[in-house]
Amino acid sequence: MTEVAFHFNAPDKIGYACRLLRKARSRGSRVVVTGADELLRRLDVTLWTFEPLEFIPHCHAATSTKDVVAASPIVLADGLAEAPHREVLVNLGQPVPEGFEGFERLIEVVTADEADRADARRRWKHYADRGYSIQRHDLAGREG
Repeated sequence: MTEVAFHFNAPDKIGYACRLLRKARSRGSRVVVTGADELLRRLDVTLWTFEPLEFIPHCHAATSTKDVVAASPIVLADGLAEAPHREVLVNLGQPVPEGFEGFERLIEVVTADEADRADARRRWKHYADRGYSIQRHDLAGREG
């Protein structure tokens, strides 16, 4: 069964996602990131400029060849059908990602914005109603 974790109170969804992806990459994890198209485009650009002396290898499935997607440890994907692996899924979007149950782990990134928190509560209820054990990580005070 998929391990579900909510990371609450991220001050900046894109910045936190970059740090989370850097950490996952350093551990050798393969990650798929899903969310709204505009958010994924912003994340793509930010991953290229996040740290001047550090490269976080990634690609956007919508604009990459199948070979590049298959070789990339971090894949930004509008839909999970284009995901080349099923290890870790990071959801930056509002809806429950269709097909999340095929992944080993799901990480939900939630800001302090009230609308984002309301969407997160709906997703939490969706997972809990289906018997998923949910871990909660409060980021308040941990991020700058």
